[in-house]
Amino acid sequence: MANHKLKLLYILKQLTDESDAQHPIGAEQILQYLSEHGIPCERKSIYSDIGVLKDFGYDIRYIKQPQKGYVLATRHFEPTEIQILCDAIGAASFISPRKSKELTEKILSLLNENQVQEVKRLVRVENTLKSVNEAVYDHITVLNFAICETKKVKLLYRRRIIGDTNTVEYEEREHTVSPYAMIWSDNHYYLVGNNVKYDNLMVLRVDRIYKLSVLAEEARPFSEVSPYSEFFDSADYARKHFNMFSGSPEQIELVCKKELIEPVLDRFGENVRISRLGDDRFILFTEVAVGEGLLSWIMQFGAKIRIRKPESLKKMLTDKIEEIRQSYII
Repeated sequence: MANHKLKLLYILKQLTDESDAQHPIGAEQILQYLSEHGIPCERKSIYSDIGVLKDFGYDIRYIKQPQKGYVLATRHFEPTEIQILCDAIGAASFISPRKSKELTEKILSLLNENQVQEVKRLVRVENTLKSVNEAVYDHITVLNFAICETKKVKLLYRRRIIGDTNTVEYEEREHTVSPYAMIWSDNHYYLVGNNVKYDNLMVLRVDRIYKLSVLAEEARPFSEVSPYSEFFDSADYARKHFNMFSGSPEQIELVCKKELIEPVLDRFGENVRISRLGDDRFILFTEVAVGEGLLSWIMQFGAKIRIRKPESLKKMLTDKIEEIRQSYII
């Protein structure tokens, strides 16, 4: 009886690991596979075992081309989906090289052996700049717990500086934070929360956190330091804060050349309010955090974007232009 139960599992494993539309598994191959695992059986029992697996819900089909055999036709993930996930892991700067490799291998295990080789030929992560912080996984778990339980956390935050000997050194500061959300932006993971010393939101990169503990103290309600009341709207916050720079959300109006419609919609979404202005321009109306992040985004387009409102943003831009101009005066 035990062998019969194992036989079903081994048949399912072989179909999972080896079969696809280009590589069907014949009954003789299944018999040989079972024999190699110490389970001899008759050919006719294979058909009834596959029938049991199909009755249970597995999409096992018999095909005749390119050769006769059985395939597990439906899987949780298609190769293209796995490739996208692997590429995302490779691009994620906050995941260390070792963790990236481990996670990629786990995801690839969802495919059969032939598909794994195909995807591996297309996925390359070795040349991506990666974090050296191996504790990121653990910190994400701890922060998730603290957010769900509405508890404060104490953390040590590390930033790189140039030392007196022109080498890279680290500056460390301890913070007590009420955590509200974690946001993936520009291939980094960020923690958004409130530092107990201030009445606003702060943003910290998770891969720069090196010591982390959950406190028994209740977190400060985010409604006291943010515009959100019922829930912390991570998507809205990420949309309004360029490159996760802090700043106060304000209504802005930008006059843009018509060829900027794609980058504008990529950044603000297709539901943002725009209005045609003549044949070659349009006006963008939206609410975003006015700060260095927004300024950098605008400046990359040069004269193709003109700030119409607010005046404070205009002044920031002219001041920045003058600062750059002065830096080139010898």
